[in-house]
Amino acid sequence: MPLTPEQLQQISALTLAHYQENAEGFREGTRDHDVSQNIAALLQHIQAPAPWRLLDFGCGPGRDLRTFKALGHEPVGLDGCPRFVEMARADSGCEVWLQDFLALELPPASFDGIFANAVLFHIPSQELPRVLRQLHATLKAGGVLFSSNPRGDNQEGFNGDRYGAYYDLANWRALLEAAGFAELQHYYRPAGLPRAQQPWLASVWRRA
Repeated sequence: MPLTPEQLQQISALTLAHYQENAEGFREGTRDHDVSQNIAALLQHIQAPAPWRLLDFGCGPGRDLRTFKALGHEPVGLDGCPRFVEMARADSGCEVWLQDFLALELPPASFDGIFANAVLFHIPSQELPRVLRQLHATLKAGGVLFSSNPRGDNQEGFNGDRYGAYYDLANWRALLEAAGFAELQHYYRPAGLPRAQQPWLASVWRRA
């Protein structure tokens, strides 16, 4: 059965409330996470002249905004958690938008790249095709989308206080291709471990 608007609103509210209530702990717990492989995967495929305008979609407390800025680019953050937006603005000095992922207002053809690290899996599957089309539309022609999500067997639901949808590669490909993206690469994380110990599926896509 499709989720009703009321159910979607509840999913969003509960997930965001979890991050709002645990914002300080989340920032401390993720401050030293090494996502350099993911950042490089996005940047290496952008073909426009630098510096690049980048959307850090689900930027959280702003760790990666600082990295993109230090590399000389022009990052903009977006998150649905008010406390994360405050943190990201203060810590990075970047423009950061407060937007619910299910109610996005994105400017057309504005970004060379989108960094969606550990975020798109929070969007219920029935809404994801629409969100992917919105991300496609906010990229410039030839722009690049990076995503990293916990992989799974195409199931979804609440994990504690957070909602998640967990795709395998075949279904993730189908969703991105239907939204107008062409695959550039994919890999599993953490690097160097057996597949059973690599819970994250990372992929890079070009606006076709």
